[in-house]
Amino acid sequence: MEQREENTTPVRERCVTSYPARRAYRPGVVHPPKVPGVQGTIDIHCHAHEGQQDALSLAKLASESGMAGILYKTVGPISGEYQPAREMEKVREGLHRWADETGIAPIQCWAGYGITMDNKTPSLEKLQHHLESGVAGIWLPVFNHANTYNKVGGKAIWMDSSADPAAHTPPLPWDEAVKHGHYMIDAQGRLKPFYEDVVRMVADHDVALFFGHATHPEIEALADLIVRLGFKRGVIDHPFSPFVDLSTQQMRDMAAAGIYLNFTYDEISPLLGIDPKRIYDAIRAIGVEQVTLSSDAGEPLFPHSVECMRLIRGYMEAFGLTSAELERICCENPAKVVKLGQWATAG
Repeated sequence: MEQREENTTPVRERCVTSYPARRAYRPGVVHPPKVPGVQGTIDIHCHAHEGQQDALSLAKLASESGMAGILYKTVGPISGEYQPAREMEKVREGLHRWADETGIAPIQCWAGYGITMDNKTPSLEKLQHHLESGVAGIWLPVFNHANTYNKVGGKAIWMDSSADPAAHTPPLPWDEAVKHGHYMIDAQGRLKPFYEDVVRMVADHDVALFFGHATHPEIEALADLIVRLGFKRGVIDHPFSPFVDLSTQQMRDMAAAGIYLNFTYDEISPLLGIDPKRIYDAIRAIGVEQVTLSSDAGEPLFPHSVECMRLIRGYMEAFGLTSAELERICCENPAKVVKLGQWATAG
C-alpha cells in the first residue's frame, strides 16, 4: 500500500510559520456585519488596535447580538503615547450615541493595559497612571516576552531600530531571547522586585491581572504571590497555546489556587490548530468554576470577535457543556473578572 504523507502540522511548527503572516497581513480595518448564540456573553480578551478590527463597529455588533461586554486588551493607536482608557472613552461615547439613535441596549466596554505594549521600558509610574485612568485589566509581557521570542520570534525592528520594519526573526535561542525580551524571575526563581511591585499594585486596585506569555516558573511564582495576597482576579490566557502550554494537571492546580483559565478562539483557529475537544476535556477535568472563554481576536486573519465567541461557545456546547455551564464560563465568571453587576465590589 502507498505510504501517505501526514497532512496535519504540529502546533509548534504551525505557530512559528503563522506569526510572521498574521503580523504582516493588514488589508484594512475590519468593520464587522447580528450574530446568534452569544447572548449575555462577555469577551475578556479582544484586540482592536490600529490595523485590526474597528473597536466601535465591534461594540455595535456585540450590542446588536445581545452580548454583555468586551474587555479590549488593545484599543486605538499603540505607537507613540499609548492611552487605552482615553481611546475606550471615545468608543463608549460613539456607542452610546448610536444606542440612543437605534434603541439598542449598548454593551459594557472596558480597556486593558499591557505594561510592555508600547515596547518601552515599563514603570510603576505608568502602571499607576493607567490604573487610575480606569483600565479593567493589566497584561504582563506578551509579544516582547523572552518566551515569545524563543517560541516564534518577533519583528526585527522590536529588537533593532534600524531593521527592516517588515522583517520577522525566526525563533531565537533562549539566551538571545532573554537578551531582547522581558523575563519576570531571577536566577533563584523568584519574581524580580519590579514585577512583585506590579502584582501588588494591581491587587491593591483589584483589577484583573493577566499573566501574559509567562513561562511555567514565572506562572508558579505569580500564582504563589497572588495566593499569598488573597487576590481573586488572576487570569491565564490560552493555556494550550505554545507560549503557555500547561498540562491538564497544571491547569487544575491553577484553578485550585483561584486563578482563571481563559481558553480562546486563537487556540482552536487554523493558525494554532488545537483540537477543541481537548479544550472541552480540560474544562471537564478542571470544572467550570475557574474557566472563561474569549476570542483573542482582532487580526484580519481571524473572524471578528463576536463570531469567535459564537464559535468557541458553540464548540463547547456541541461537545457537551450544558446551558448552565455555558452561562457560568461565558457570563458569570468573566463578569467576576471585570467586576460587572453583583461582582462590582467583590471577587
